[in-house]
Amino acid sequence: MPRFSYYRSLPRAAQRTYDKSDKITLVALPRLALHRERAETLRAALASEARKDVESSAQALVTGITRSLGVRNVKVRVLAKRPKNREGELHGLYTLETDGRAHIEVWMRTAEHERVVAFRTFLRTLLHEVCHHLDFTLFGLSDTFHTEGFFRRESSLVKQLTARDAPEAAAVAPSPSPRKASRRRAQQLSLFEN
Repeated sequence: MPRFSYYRSLPRAAQRTYDKSDKITLVALPRLALHRERAETLRAALASEARKDVESSAQALVTGITRSLGVRNVKVRVLAKRPKNREGELHGLYTLETDGRAHIEVWMRTAEHERVVAFRTFLRTLLHEVCHHLDFTLFGLSDTFHTEGFFRRESSLVKQLTARDAPEAAAVAPSPSPRKASRRRAQQLSLFEN
């Protein structure tokens, strides 16, 4: 796959991690019917515009995904209006603490008009942040990059959860020796869109 332009500026070790990430193009979810049910619950919660319901539904979906893949869970927080700066609106944020705890923050309302985000956009953002978590916990990568493989993994999750007639997928086997996140410095990865 072609590499994104920032690849050349990465140190060699980071380039190797980038290349590993780029080769992984799918996260196949076991027990797909259950995950789809939770995604539909999230859709209904978002339509209700009740932030706490959206947060608990998003957490249930993410917890179901992490448990089914056999990785540690990640805390999800749903906040109201997206922050905005010159780069655009912040859609989501993944933070990995030095002690290995991780959390995801997503926003349910647009910055400009404070409208509730469309379900598919909200779901894609949530799953984007989940993919950062899976890079460390499932695939054992030492860092998480926006590679073509990363975006394909994100799309694979969205398609599985939104395609009503997609077949059940087989489980993904984790890499043999994931690195411990507790040895890493705190990281924050964000999704901005203009």
